[in-house]
Amino acid sequence: MKPLSAFCLSIIMLSPSLVRDADAASDPFLGRWILDPSASRYPADTCPKQMTIEMTREVRGVHYHSHTQPAIGEAFDVDYTAGYDGKPAMVTGTKGILLPVSLRREKNTVTATYKSAFQVAATSERVLSEDGRIMTITTISSDSQGVSVKVVGVYRRDKSATHQEVGGSS
Repeated sequence: MKPLSAFCLSIIMLSPSLVRDADAASDPFLGRWILDPSASRYPADTCPKQMTIEMTREVRGVHYHSHTQPAIGEAFDVDYTAGYDGKPAMVTGTKGILLPVSLRREKNTVTATYKSAFQVAATSERVLSEDGRIMTITTISSDSQGVSVKVVGVYRRDKSATHQEVGGSS
């Protein structure tokens, strides 16, 4: 094989990984996040004992996985893969199929909208601190009586995550 042909072939073969790495570096939300219960604001006795969120790049967008140990009851997981294009994605978990979510991202803010019967059931706004080490998720939903409930979860980036997992940030 001629040197130029070999060089071109190697560039073509490497291109998908270069695009993935560049994409991961441009999404500061990727990585593993750990709930800081003392900095979070939940309605009385509803703050989880522990919660982690891990977001990774997938072909169809971002894969979201959370593991929650509530204050009372059994632990549960939630998963979905969604793009930032506003198209709905199915949310599943250990408790079954949950409300579909759609995501929109603008710089260091992601808005997640959850719908039920074509009506907005909840919205979550994820905002990163300037240094990318803290993610604050503010969720507004309604309780069973239709009263608006606001939850603020403060998450710290897992320092043990690898460079690639956190999208090039440390």
